[in-house]
Amino acid sequence: MERTEAVALLARYVHDKNLTRHCLATGAVMKKAAEFLSEDPVAWETIGILHDIDFELTGGAMDRHGTEGAGILIREGIDGELAEIIQRHNHFLHRGTYERPVEIVLQAADSVSGLVIACALVKAGKISDVTPKTVGKKMKEKGFAAGCDRDRIGLIRAVMDPVVFYDLAIQGLREIRAELDLI
Repeated sequence: MERTEAVALLARYVHDKNLTRHCLATGAVMKKAAEFLSEDPVAWETIGILHDIDFELTGGAMDRHGTEGAGILIREGIDGELAEIIQRHNHFLHRGTYERPVEIVLQAADSVSGLVIACALVKAGKISDVTPKTVGKKMKEKGFAAGCDRDRIGLIRAVMDPVVFYDLAIQGLREIRAELDLI
């Protein structure tokens, strides 16, 4: 599924501007990580964009989030493997380990996207001023962007160096800065 199709599908189910931005940002990080790992950037970006497609529908109920999203995606004709990855991303429901690189990166991208955006916001919205060093420093400040799950971000160590991941995340968000209302 191409990006424009994924964004259009997301828009049918997600209406909150901030949630949409989060999904787009997660998709941008996924795409860059896929390129780095020689994986399919189109599929990974699609997963990132659609990972929270059911969040408004479930009212954020973590006992249903992901499962309902997978159902939506199957009904919409999305590949079952992609739907399964999205279903399993809810670590409150899925208590197992994440072993496939796509699942590990989704866990990390889901949180690092918010951390990087928060870093840009303290720099007057200038994503161009955010560096991997900035992200690493803010990662250590537990009170900064407290909703970003640092343990989930830390899973990235299984597939790449965190500093490389921060750089890829920044690159991805820079590419869609206008959609995120960043400079």
